[in-house]
Amino acid sequence: MVFRPAKLVVCIAATACLFAAVSARAQVYAANRPLGADAQQAPAWQKHAGINQNLGRSLPLNDPFIDSTGRQVRLSDYFHDNRPVVLELMYYQCKLLCPQVLQGMAEALRGSGFQVGNQYDVLVASFDPTDTPAEGAKKKSMFLNMLDAPASAANSVHFITAPQSSIDDLTHATGFHYVRVPGPDGKMDQFAHSSVVMIITPDGRVSKYLFGVDFQSRDMRLALISASTRHIGKLSDLILLYCCNYSPSQGRYTVAIVRILALAGFASLIAVILLIRMLGKKPKGMTVGV
Repeated sequence: MVFRPAKLVVCIAATACLFAAVSARAQVYAANRPLGADAQQAPAWQKHAGINQNLGRSLPLNDPFIDSTGRQVRLSDYFHDNRPVVLELMYYQCKLLCPQVLQGMAEALRGSGFQVGNQYDVLVASFDPTDTPAEGAKKKSMFLNMLDAPASAANSVHFITAPQSSIDDLTHATGFHYVRVPGPDGKMDQFAHSSVVMIITPDGRVSKYLFGVDFQSRDMRLALISASTRHIGKLSDLILLYCCNYSPSQGRYTVAIVRILALAGFASLIAVILLIRMLGKKPKGMTVGV
C-alpha cells in the first residue's frame, strides 16, 4: 500500500468541513428551538380555557335555568336574604377535575365555621347544555355528603342546567372560558376549563375568585364575609379581614404587613397614653408635705 499525503489531507479537510457544518446546524437549531421546545409549548386550546376576572360584574339574574328536579327557575331565585352565594361552573359528566373542585370546595366550606342556609348558599351550574337535571340531582346528593350538612341544607344547595343561551350569558358575566376537547376515545365530549370557585354578593355581583383544587378555609370564610358586606362573621373576623389583602392574580388572601404594623403602632400608642395617664394620677389619700 502506497501512502499518499495529498489524499490524507483531502480526507481530513472533508471530515472537518462536515463536522463544522453539522455543528453549525446544531447551533442554529439550539438557538431557534430550545431543547424540549415542543414539549414546553402549551396546547393551542389552553389559550381559550382561562379566566377573566370580572369583579363587580352582575350575573344574568333574569335568565332561565332548570333545577335538579326539572323545575324552570330564574337565576334570581337563588339570591335573597342577604346571603352570599358560592358559585361553581362545571359539567356533570366530568370525571377528573370537577369532582376534585367540588371536594375542595366542600372541605373549605366545612372548615369555614359557617353553615349553608344560614350564612351562605351554594349554586353549581353546568356549562354543558346536554347535561340533565337527573345528573344534577346525583351530583347534588354527592356534594351534600361531602359537605356533611344536615338534611335541611338541601334547600340551600342548588345544581342547575341551562340552554346554551343562558350558559353563554353566565360564562360571559363571570369571565369563565372553556373549550371542547377530545376524550381518551377521541370523541369531542370533554371540556378544558379552569378550576375556580366564585363568591357572589347577595345582589348577584361577582365578589371574589378562589383558584385551585384545595381551598383554604380561612380564604373561604373571609371571602364570604367580604361578599356579605360584613353582615356575617365576628369582630375577630373583621380584624383579620383588615389585616389581609385579597390578591386577584393569586385568587387568595395574603397578609397585609403594612396594615398589621399600623394596627400594632396604634395599639402601642394607646397603651403609652394610658400608661402616662395612670402614672400622672395622684394616689387617693396622699398628702403633700410642706
